[in-house]
Amino acid sequence: MSVGFTFLGTCAADFSPRLKTDCADRFDKDVRRASCALINEKFLIDCGPHCLDSLRISGKDANKITDVFMTNFHGDHFRAEKLAALASDHKIRLWAREDAAVPETENVEVVRMAPFERMEFAPGNFVTGMSANHDQRAFPQHLLFEIGDKKIFYGMDGAWLINRTFIALKNAALDMIVLDGTCGDYDGDRRGGEHNTIPMVRLLIASLKTIGAVGENTRIFISHLAPSLHKPHAETAAIGEKEGIGVAYDGLEIKI
Repeated sequence: MSVGFTFLGTCAADFSPRLKTDCADRFDKDVRRASCALINEKFLIDCGPHCLDSLRISGKDANKITDVFMTNFHGDHFRAEKLAALASDHKIRLWAREDAAVPETENVEVVRMAPFERMEFAPGNFVTGMSANHDQRAFPQHLLFEIGDKKIFYGMDGAWLINRTFIALKNAALDMIVLDGTCGDYDGDRRGGEHNTIPMVRLLIASLKTIGAVGENTRIFISHLAPSLHKPHAETAAIGEKEGIGVAYDGLEIKI
């Protein structure tokens, strides 16, 4: 069974003013929207300021969304008014870390996720929240999805992987891994305590290969890029290609 994965937004928090002008109704690889993604047309990861626009531009039907999975509650990943709009005419489940402060919203059922607890969210589909190295006031978590026989690790807003998360991925044989790529292809950044540079991703992928989490057939991507810290998309994509790392962009659709 194949799984459809759409990158609806791939930016960190430094949004371009062009989103309000010439890119208001289209995607541009160098004008990224707030980080969010969609699995099989109905499972949304994060609902930040641009999620409705991204769904519209990509031609996805927001009314099909049944579940929203939160990586964290910083303003570029969560907006209460966007969640309310998504749930304006049908019920939605919001999956969040068990201690997250979640506003009460009509038609929204909050599902609390204990770290490392495997939870079924649809028949044969499971999600596990894993601890993330990010500002804990935002209630961060990485997400491991098991959709049928496919495994997808989505690790936004977190530097490296903390020990327990790393160990939990041993022998996971992931089909796809998406890692935070906020910072560019250089050594040293003050954000290194909660965001990755490309050199950090290189080292992390190499380490994940030693424990059987990543293999030769694993699709590898970075997302959550800060345009102010990266070269233009084409140049960054060329850097990633040399390492077997895909650089996600808004509107990119993957079949796994």
